[in-house]
Amino acid sequence: MKAGFFRILGPILGGILFVLAFWVLHRELNDYHLQDIINSMHALPVQSLLRAVVLTFISYAIMTVYDVLALKYIRHPLEYKRIALASFIGYAFSNNIGLSMLAGASIRYRLYSVWGLSGIEILKVIVFCTVTLWLGFLSLSGLVFIFEPLSIPKALHLPFVSGHPLGMIFLLAVGLYLVLTVVRKTPVTVHELEFDLPSVRLFLPQIIVASLDWALAGSVLYVLLKGYLTLSFTGFISIYLLAQLVSLVSQIPGGLGVFEAVMLIFLGPLMPSAAILASLVVFRGMYYLLPLSLAAILLGVQEVLQRRELIQKRAIDLARLAPFVVPNVLAMTTFVGGVILLFSGATPADHSRLAWLKDFLPLPVVEGSHFLGSLAGVGLLILARGIQRRIDAAYLLTTALLGLGIVSSLLKGFDYEEALVLSVMLLTLIPCRKCFYRKASLLSGRLSWGWVAAVSIAIFSTVWLTSFSFKHVEYSSDLWWHFALTANAPRSLRAIVGIIIIVLWYTVAKLLRPALVEPEIGLAENLEKAGRIIQQSTNTYANLALLGDKAFVFNQKANCFIMYNIEGRSWVAMGDPIGPQEEWPELIWQYRELCDRYGGWPVFYEVGSENLPVYIDLGLTLLKLGEEGRVDLTAFSLEGSSRKDLRYTNNKLAKEGCHFELIHVDEISGILPELSTISDAWLEEKNTSEKGFSLGFFKEDYLKRFPAGIVRQNDRIVAFANIWTSGDNEELSVDLMRYLPEAPNGVMDYLFVHIMLWGKQRGCHWFNLGMAPLSGLEDRSLATLWNRIGALLFNHAEHFYNFQGLRLYKEKFNPVWNPRYLASPATLALPMIITNIATLTSGGLKGIIAK
Repeated sequence: MKAGFFRILGPILGGILFVLAFWVLHRELNDYHLQDIINSMHALPVQSLLRAVVLTFISYAIMTVYDVLALKYIRHPLEYKRIALASFIGYAFSNNIGLSMLAGASIRYRLYSVWGLSGIEILKVIVFCTVTLWLGFLSLSGLVFIFEPLSIPKALHLPFVSGHPLGMIFLLAVGLYLVLTVVRKTPVTVHELEFDLPSVRLFLPQIIVASLDWALAGSVLYVLLKGYLTLSFTGFISIYLLAQLVSLVSQIPGGLGVFEAVMLIFLGPLMPSAAILASLVVFRGMYYLLPLSLAAILLGVQEVLQRRELIQKRAIDLARLAPFVVPNVLAMTTFVGGVILLFSGATPADHSRLAWLKDFLPLPVVEGSHFLGSLAGVGLLILARGIQRRIDAAYLLTTALLGLGIVSSLLKGFDYEEALVLSVMLLTLIPCRKCFYRKASLLSGRLSWGWVAAVSIAIFSTVWLTSFSFKHVEYSSDLWWHFALTANAPRSLRAIVGIIIIVLWYTVAKLLRPALVEPEIGLAENLEKAGRIIQQSTNTYANLALLGDKAFVFNQKANCFIMYNIEGRSWVAMGDPIGPQEEWPELIWQYRELCDRYGGWPVFYEVGSENLPVYIDLGLTLLKLGEEGRVDLTAFSLEGSSRKDLRYTNNKLAKEGCHFELIHVDEISGILPELSTISDAWLEEKNTSEKGFSLGFFKEDYLKRFPAGIVRQNDRIVAFANIWTSGDNEELSVDLMRYLPEAPNGVMDYLFVHIMLWGKQRGCHWFNLGMAPLSGLEDRSLATLWNRIGALLFNHAEHFYNFQGLRLYKEKFNPVWNPRYLASPATLALPMIITNIATLTSGGLKGIIAK
């Protein structure tokens, strides 16, 4: 409940600030018309526009120094052109999306990881840049607020009336940071991650670069306003910085609306509000949208003009980046495209262009194009979520709606600028077909509060813009039925109704969509369906599905499934999906959305390394659990010096009257009483209880499904193991392994050897020995915290689990070791997730602590 409350708290506060900002805008612009703002934009001097463009370029160039200093801080040399590319693209996206530095973190991660930086190094770069950004803000704001005290209007309802106290607090924070870098020599620990404090000699460059960055950003807007403004630059920059602070706190993308409202409150008494808003709109386009467009292009064509071998290398890098970055970038551009169409439909068309169109197009075409353009806009807002979730239907519909938007833009008022922007979006989307592989329904999946807030803000803004654009038109019921070439207001009103109908339809469709059925454990029908798929599987662990302790998620074709169980909030899937590998990505997404629907944590336990990008694509974090050993049966024998110990054990037990037998499935029922006696004796001897989930347990219905290997000594069964085979005989393994306390030493070695030789005779290629937990984890100074803890447990936790002994036992068969991972959300809940997994695999909490 608390987690859910905090998830929606941010969007709610952002929405409240946004509504208040619009109230301020509406009040300040009450005496102005839209045409006043447009005229003010046209009146901006060309010289001011050119200066603003130059200052924008210098500002983004200065931002690259953040990353230069960060790479110096982590002592990782990198070419400046690569640093500049990652920095520019990262800042262009973060400035527009919100969350400042953090929003561009994923893009930085993908670019820097390709260029050799580790995950920890990239995290340190992001943290360093974030700290530097705020150091610059606090330093510049502190100085400005002290030497140019700002009178805070009552309309902001802040607890102080002057910026002077803020300035003192900000400079004090900077001073404390400086003292910390001088005094503290040990790393700072944040959520179990260690960060070395930057050296003192980096402090001054951090302050200078970041302060200059903020000053340059403000100067872009200053030169646009200078024709009307009588304030000094120092007085203006204090207002600009306070507006930026409020917009950053709101966490609305780019502070849209909030920043403008604060600027209007302060500057409204000094100059016409229409001129202020006109300059702010140009500032948005120049400082935010223009760099964003260039960044999107650079992301797709970086270094294409290099020589051929570099092109091939970059193509490989971009191919790796594409599945992670492209859908998120395209989701944002799709949303922006929808907003463009909505805002275009909410504002009057240019009269001169309409007059030109009337000679070519009949009125119904203009009316229909305007209405369809607005519907396409709201459709793109809705589809943006599907684009982010990589749904193929969303891709196809977005392509169609962008095409419709281009045509409608030209036919409703010859808005060729708008059509050009949408055309670039469409041409960027079309080649990315392979990134959209999911067959899910557009109505499936949970709606995040952030996404709902973003759509609501876009719709609210469209309604407000319509009201503002046509406030000079007196409302009457006749407006709805007024059709004329110059009747812009009626067209916009009808478009608003269409938009609301589409949104209501989508909302009702989501609400009325049948809820998913609660998962059922061990349902016989599902077990039989899973059994048919297991017969075609190449992995023996698929047989764990037949234990009856798991629920299943099947794909639409019913030829692939995920087996899982729930402990607490952890929805733990056992291994990778079972079935054709091409079906895995869609099924994994389907499972993720099932977890989201019920507020669960999607967890994938013991997954292989072949499909790790799919789990990363879901936003999950990977932890290495250990290594799985597989013996190459084609090369296995008892010959040679390396097998002398196994050969000795085999001969010794043969002399003691032991021999191996294979019991077929139809013969298992006859020996189950003897196997049960052995199992009970083994559990009592080991002072343990039955496990589960990732290990088999003694259950008659389960054991009857498989052949078994047994060892008889003087006609008495002393050891047994049930045998798993994959559908194509590629892999062989054993699950339940039990023996009597009085069985001769080495009986399990003897059993293993004969099962392997039997499998080799059958034509099996591999014998799976299973996991060696925590093996292969390195305890090094630069290793991750998880690896270091895992290595510590592997070396010193023998009381709880025989980690080293199990690895050494399996090593005698000379296996090939392959890593196995845990894919789970990267949250502070990870210790609880690991506890939940341990509870499932140990048969309960008691099984975790019992030896």
